[in-house]
Amino acid sequence: MNTSRRKFIKTAAVAGASGVALPGLASDNEERAEANPISSIWIGTVTQEGMEPDTPENMAVKMLAFLEEMASFKPDIICLPETFPYLNMSFTAESIIKLAERKPYPLLNPYKKYARENQCYIICPIITYENNRCYNTAVLVDRSGNIQDEYKKIHPAPGEMVYGVHPGPDKAKVWDTDFGKIGVQICFDMQWNDGWQSLMDGEADIIFWPSAFSGNTLIKGRAWQCKTFTASSTNKGVARICDMTGEVIAATGQWNQQWICSPVNLNKRVVHSWPYVNKFDDVIKKYGRKVTITNYHEEEWSLFESNDLDIKIKDVLKEFDILDYNQHIRKYDAEQKKMLMS
Repeated sequence: MNTSRRKFIKTAAVAGASGVALPGLASDNEERAEANPISSIWIGTVTQEGMEPDTPENMAVKMLAFLEEMASFKPDIICLPETFPYLNMSFTAESIIKLAERKPYPLLNPYKKYARENQCYIICPIITYENNRCYNTAVLVDRSGNIQDEYKKIHPAPGEMVYGVHPGPDKAKVWDTDFGKIGVQICFDMQWNDGWQSLMDGEADIIFWPSAFSGNTLIKGRAWQCKTFTASSTNKGVARICDMTGEVIAATGQWNQQWICSPVNLNKRVVHSWPYVNKFDDVIKKYGRKVTITNYHEEEWSLFESNDLDIKIKDVLKEFDILDYNQHIRKYDAEQKKMLMS
């Protein structure tokens, strides 16, 4: 977390009951945040529902207008929808090569400028051309307005492949940011486990999913499966930000149709309740209201969340010899394999 950017951290209360930050509300609730500071970052995401482009350049202008509306919330990271500049455009194998961006991706210059001026990361999904091949590519622009890295969609859809969009050559990778680790999966990647598993193994804090469709239960399911935050940005339908339990933190809808910007507390971890529940009372006795433990009884997992900027949940778990959920599963997966080999 880049604490120098903020004197205090806004809490989810800023967003109201839906968890969505609505224009004009943030300044009214800043005093509440000081009473309950948490290690939050602000995520922005967009749906292109109802938008009608004519050229990639004009779509880029329209998308920037949404980002300018979002700027008052000082987002830490924004994710744009899958290949957003080309929404509803028709392609041929020849035309897609002409439209595809070549490095250094001049179409992204306005977004680099926005990122630099607003000290914000932006994930920009576009079509790129490299080594005589087209790719569906998510480009990460850092807070300084520079391209940090990119991810090429591993599993392009049939409708893309017919126009020559190739599968990405590399597995999904985790990117380091100043607030934590993030990763990206794109649309049809949802139907395969390999990329999600790679990002889970890399301990991504947030997995972004720019997509042609909204996904609903799919993106919520990936959140609880991976025990990480997920955020969708869509060409149509609803854009969502999901907690690591799969519960929706914020979503577009009737009163905020095109974009959302909401805080999430990354200083939290899911724990397999048994056998660690025997240590919960000791954690509560030491930390009291500084750490919240929420038990999901039927699932038999527990959510540990820090309510204090100086207390890191990773450190608390280590102190009490508690593994987070994914560490717990990896440990016993290794032990099961060891038994099979004996």
